[in-house]
Amino acid sequence: MLPRSYRLPLTAILLSATLAACSSTKEDAYVERSADQLLSEADGAMKEDAFKKAAKLYDEVERQHPYSESASKAQLLAAYAHYQDLKYDDAILALDRFIQLHPGNPDIAYAYYMRALSYYEQITDVRRDQRMTRLALDALSEVVRRFPDSQYARDAKLKIDLTNDHLAGKEMEVGRFYLRQQQYTSAIGRFRVVVENYQTTSHVAEALHRLVECYLALGVTDEAKTAAAVLGHNFPGSEWYTDSYALLVDAKLTPERNEKSWLSKAWNSLF
Repeated sequence: MLPRSYRLPLTAILLSATLAACSSTKEDAYVERSADQLLSEADGAMKEDAFKKAAKLYDEVERQHPYSESASKAQLLAAYAHYQDLKYDDAILALDRFIQLHPGNPDIAYAYYMRALSYYEQITDVRRDQRMTRLALDALSEVVRRFPDSQYARDAKLKIDLTNDHLAGKEMEVGRFYLRQQQYTSAIGRFRVVVENYQTTSHVAEALHRLVECYLALGVTDEAKTAAAVLGHNFPGSEWYTDSYALLVDAKLTPERNEKSWLSKAWNSLF
């Protein structure tokens, strides 16, 4: 048996715990409200940047009124609340569910677009794994393919260019690493991917120059001259062509003629 001096405090603690439990139960109790009431409260939470609260309230609309017109609207708004809260995985799950349940909804294009943005916002530095970048590219491409005339497609196209530039940057990062390690064959493989698959990105000029470096290091002079010629034709005023030209001169090589017919063959010979 506890000493008398401990009995009152213990009783108070137990009473406090009981009251807290009752309060929690009361707070979590189901309170039926109209869809309009829930939506209004959720919208208010969004305005206050209480995104987590808003998402729960939007979910409550579907839970209490699953067959109402407001339910599908609330699903999409809940996904947007998760997106604003930087809970991108939760947003993607909600959007996947919305797309599956409401493929004919008037807002379906927006759902695909928001899903693509949820991947896009998770793109990481080029030094890290680019799985999320590829998922973003796939999702953005799906928006353009499914809804080519929508306002979302226009923005998706811009983000596709940025995403491709990011993927090319990753290839360049790895290629430069191999080049520093004097693993020239592996480096060439990476730089060729950039030139062949990411021709519209900002990395092509450097990739061609790095090919010149690698080929000269291996003593493969014809390929070095070819890469330099393609570089000179497409980026004649760039610092990369200036550097490549200097490398050829140092190697006592003459850059090939800058003729279109020859360049077409030269480009094809690179691959």
